[in-house]
Amino acid sequence: MSPSLLLAAKVTDKNLELVLKVLPAIIVILAASALCGRLAMLVKQPRVLGEMVAGVLLGPTFFGALFPDTQKAIFTADVKPILYAVSTIGLTLFMFLVGADFEHGGANGAKETRQASVLALSGILPSVALGAGVGYLLHGRLSRPGVGVFEFSLFIGGALSVTAFPMLARILYERRLQNTSLGRMTLLGASIDDAAAWCFLAILSAMHADTGSLQALQTIGFAALFTVVMIFGISRLLRPMGARVERTGQFGFDQMYLVIGVVLLAGYFTDYIGIYSVFGGFIAGLAMPKNPAFREALHNRMMDIVCVLMLPIFFAFSGLNTQLNGLGGWAMIGPFLLILFVGFAGKYFGCGLALRATGMTWRRSFAIGGLMNARGLMILIFINIGLAQGMITQNVFSMLVLVAVGTTAAALPLYRWALPERMERELLARDLCPDTAEGDSPSPSRKPVSSSP
Repeated sequence: MSPSLLLAAKVTDKNLELVLKVLPAIIVILAASALCGRLAMLVKQPRVLGEMVAGVLLGPTFFGALFPDTQKAIFTADVKPILYAVSTIGLTLFMFLVGADFEHGGANGAKETRQASVLALSGILPSVALGAGVGYLLHGRLSRPGVGVFEFSLFIGGALSVTAFPMLARILYERRLQNTSLGRMTLLGASIDDAAAWCFLAILSAMHADTGSLQALQTIGFAALFTVVMIFGISRLLRPMGARVERTGQFGFDQMYLVIGVVLLAGYFTDYIGIYSVFGGFIAGLAMPKNPAFREALHNRMMDIVCVLMLPIFFAFSGLNTQLNGLGGWAMIGPFLLILFVGFAGKYFGCGLALRATGMTWRRSFAIGGLMNARGLMILIFINIGLAQGMITQNVFSMLVLVAVGTTAAALPLYRWALPERMERELLARDLCPDTAEGDSPSPSRKPVSSSP
């Protein structure tokens, strides 16, 4: 028995006993995430990929197989609901930050806008079509009883159509490409792609929530009304706050209370109507003021704690639900390889060939096609919702976790293969905005935002 459990056995306060169980679990999660994240960076992969792998390693396939008693002692039955609640709040806040940053990297000019539209469509339609086709073929073998072939097929297609917009944005920002024509067009196309995927999942969730079409339409109607009220009503009420932060450079506790309250209420409402709190968080982000100083303040105050504490807990919770032992043998390996291939091909060839048809060079087209395979955190959120709502089985969930890891790991190598560093430097020298070509920062100068209360 671990020291924390021995100590817990001596206390009579049930709340304290629960804390003494939860804290060791969180510490183990953070340690594994930090280590795997660092290892991922050493092999030139995004940190988040290592954190995803850490979550899988903490599950029953690795940690549970090597040290079953220890794993069960750390991740007990009463600890898992706490981890789920914390991860849900973390995801809601993360999707809020994604929504708040949604307009960054908009395309300039008719050509970039047209290419961004082509990228968005080619990032969705081929993946949905191929994924739905595979779902149709594998429905009888992989689907949960009671889930129809139409619903199952669309879920697989929707999951494979996801691109991790935040990860793609971070890659472009780290490589100073966000203000190039390639970067602006890619960010806009990927953001549209992601928004469409979440709308798609919201409709699927509403359809699955009740077998009656009337109930599904009611849920969709509530979601549409909520979106309209947030985007055209609440957003106007919040504009003075953004203007004040922009004018004074101050973002204090009063503003934070208001922002967090809006996010949690939005998440509660969408959970209540049956389409999961992450949608509420995302829409709340879209409704936030668009002032650059306000956005910067939000990220400075919230992003680190969400990414360092809450998201690793979500990865670990996903890992606890990932059982790879059951995928042994061709009965499951064959379907997994088919899903993996379709997931890769739909994004890589779909986006690459479509962009080439618009006149973009082969190298640029397939560099973007490679980046669009970075599904990362987004697909994990997507499939966790599917698992929680009973749209997919444990085996399908595990397959899609591996698809998320595999395609995300391939994104950067495919990009570098298509656009080596020499060509990337030429792109920067030729295409970077004149006012930022010689500076270290691509952002316009503005008054620093204070986060003091």
